[in-house]
Amino acid sequence: MPNPPKPRDSRPDSSSTHHVPAEAAGATVAAFLRHCLAPLSWAAAGKLAQSRKVMIDGNICTDQARRLKGGEVIKVLETAAPAPPKPEDVEIVYLDDALTVVDKPSGLTTTRHHEELSWPARRRQLQPTLDEMLPGVIARTLARSGRRSGQAARQQQPRVGPVKAVHRIDRETSGLLVFARTVPAGRILAEQFRLHATHRRYIAICVGRITARTIRTQLIRDRGDGRRGSTESDSGKEAITHVQPLEHFGNDFTLVECRLETGRTHQIRIHLSEQGNPVCGERVYTSPRGRRIPDHSRARRVMLHAAELGFVHPVSGEEMRFNSPMPDDFKRLLARLRETTHRK
Repeated sequence: MPNPPKPRDSRPDSSSTHHVPAEAAGATVAAFLRHCLAPLSWAAAGKLAQSRKVMIDGNICTDQARRLKGGEVIKVLETAAPAPPKPEDVEIVYLDDALTVVDKPSGLTTTRHHEELSWPARRRQLQPTLDEMLPGVIARTLARSGRRSGQAARQQQPRVGPVKAVHRIDRETSGLLVFARTVPAGRILAEQFRLHATHRRYIAICVGRITARTIRTQLIRDRGDGRRGSTESDSGKEAITHVQPLEHFGNDFTLVECRLETGRTHQIRIHLSEQGNPVCGERVYTSPRGRRIPDHSRARRVMLHAAELGFVHPVSGEEMRFNSPMPDDFKRLLARLRETTHRK
């Protein structure tokens, strides 16, 4: 990475997006920001990250010393991203000895990334993950249940072991997830997801006018520009998404439901983007290669929500089905789009 001009204290006055080239791999976040936003001092670069104004591939990064990878997308926000959700923001939808189903708020990562596993406890607390947060949430839920049933005080704060994520949704995606509480339950649930025997229905607000379709492609980790995407060869993993429009807002936006037949990483976001209809608020898969699709929705996060989840209970064999209501930020954006469309 070439040396930037000698920096002085300054800071960007608007949002900006930067792609990390291969030759910048290994640079720290602070060094890359100083290069892209020169003149910028080390102190100002560090403050940008610490103030929750830096996103990498759609995730907030507060670590100015994080090493970058080629192909990553850095966005410097004009205003600070909201603080991460707290344990009280996580709703337990279902709980028994084998598993729990939770409604995850947007802004919370399902599990910790591999490179973060060695972080000290204090640093982890700055960026909590749902799987690490859940034992405490479950303990408080059981304690409240015990108080309602008149159990002794010494039973009001039960000890809860770690949970196991058997599938994931993105940090900005809200909605339903199931976690195993025992090893056998985890194995059985993971097998259901591996065999695509589960039911998963998402809702999304997308750019453009979408018609009903089934999208079937081969997904690979690197489509040639450092991002996941589809390939014409048979070297990828099959990904199938069934898309159904629920409401059109002229030709500008569409509320859709997406039913997953497979569950590849970022599958819905990639498929809709490659069709020319990126999810509102998308910052990574913003357009098909070579063509940029403008998004005037002003969405503050990826507008994707895991609305339905179904699976077979690993112990009882019962068919389980859960629903999550549309979150408030979805409702607000839909109300604004309806109002704008009506005025037209």
